[in-house]
Amino acid sequence: MKRHPGLITLAREHHAALLLARQARRVGAAAAADAGGQAVAVARTFAAELGPHFQVEEEGLLPALAAAGEDVLVARTLAEHATLRALAERLAGGDASTLCEFGAVLAAHIRFEDRELFPRAEAILPSDMLASIDMR
Repeated sequence: MKRHPGLITLAREHHAALLLARQARRVGAAAAADAGGQAVAVARTFAAELGPHFQVEEEGLLPALAAAGEDVLVARTLAEHATLRALAERLAGGDASTLCEFGAVLAAHIRFEDRELFPRAEAILPSDMLASIDMR
């Protein structure tokens, strides 16, 4: 799917997030002996890759959408970010039982952003505003 240039980096990061979600579900389902260590590794990857991603959305995209009256989409996105951060915190503590849930929630969140949040942003936000969202 073609994205506005201001959202391309965020959209590309979604691919890596989906791979992380798949890895978490796979490790969680396997109940491997080293699953606790792998849970910590998933949490580290989440913090390193999705922490900055969420920050860009929360500081650039979501305020712009809120100003445009998209309170429901903004609230859902923030709630899902909070849920994912809480799950990642449990993973960081070695809670391997959280891996499958984390993977499922992350995959659903990425699909939501790709199918609803980003298309809505592209439909209602001015091009110059979209271009300024991700200045990393």
